[in-house]
Amino acid sequence: MLFSSNDFKGVYSQNKVLVYNVALNYLQNIEDAEEITQDVFIKVHQSLHKFENNATLKTWIYRITINCCLDYIKHKNSKKRFFIFGTKSDAETELQKVSHFDHPGIVLENKENAEILFKVINELTENQKTAFMLSKLDGLSNSEIATIMEVSISSVESLVFRAKAALKEKLSQKFETYRKKK
Repeated sequence: MLFSSNDFKGVYSQNKVLVYNVALNYLQNIEDAEEITQDVFIKVHQSLHKFENNATLKTWIYRITINCCLDYIKHKNSKKRFFIFGTKSDAETELQKVSHFDHPGIVLENKENAEILFKVINELTENQKTAFMLSKLDGLSNSEIATIMEVSISSVESLVFRAKAALKEKLSQKFETYRKKK
C-alpha cells in the first residue's frame, strides 16, 4: 500500500492523541510522552510504505508506540544502573526528572494515590502491564489487545486477570503500610 504525504498528515492527525495518551500512561511524564510521540511518528513515516493490511493501521501504530515506550523504559533503566556505578553529572539531574510522576489527567488531591497506583502498575511484568493498560486505561477489547500484542485472546484474558490479582495484592500491602504510618 502506497501512502502520500497527505496520507501521512491524515494518519498523524487521526492518531496523535492516541499515541500521546498511550505514551503518557506508560511513562507518566509529559515531556517523555511528547518525545515518544515524535519518535513514533518518525517511525510511522519511515515505515508507512511497508505497512501491510494484516492488521488495522491503528493496531500497527499501537504496537509501534508500545515498543517505543518499552525501549525508552529499558534505556532509562540502563542509564540509572550506569549512574549508580559512575560519577555524578548533569545527566543525573535529568534522570531524576524523568522518574517524576507528572500526569495532567490526575486531579491534584488524587495525585498521591495515582502515583502509588502507577508505581505498582510499573512493577507488573511487561506483558501484564501492556495488557492491563490497553484494557483498563485505553478501553480496548481483548481481541484488539491480542492483535496488538500478537498473542491469543485467552492469553490476554490471563494477563489481565493476573495483572489485576497482582495489583490488588500489591495495592492492599501499600495502603496497609500507608495507613499504619498515619
